[in-house]
Amino acid sequence: MNNFMEQWNAEPALSDALAKINFNSIIAYGFDGEDTPRGYIDIQNGKAVSAGIYDGEELNWDIRASFDDWNKWLVKPPGMMGLGMAYTSRKMKFNVGDYGAMIKDPRMAGPFIKSFAVMGRA
Repeated sequence: MNNFMEQWNAEPALSDALAKINFNSIIAYGFDGEDTPRGYIDIQNGKAVSAGIYDGEELNWDIRASFDDWNKWLVKPPGMMGLGMAYTSRKMKFNVGDYGAMIKDPRMAGPFIKSFAVMGRA
């Protein structure tokens, strides 16, 4: 998660784009069916300020998928269409957060898509 944090901050299309809209969120990632997420990243004004193993942090987003789907997306990050299909087919689930509202806002949708490419570099 620390590598993800470093890559997040090094990617202007992600961190700078979210800084422009004063984006603040704690985002967690985990496996579908588990009680809690595995890891989190804390974003303040677009920049990642901390990341690590999830330990009860209050979340704005909790994104879940199967082990196989996460691995697939790390190798080949999904685009807008792929994310839409993953969401509608329930391969990607948002236990916390509003996917619909986020994806309709281009200021957030673009960086969300970019976060998968950045995750793959971490």
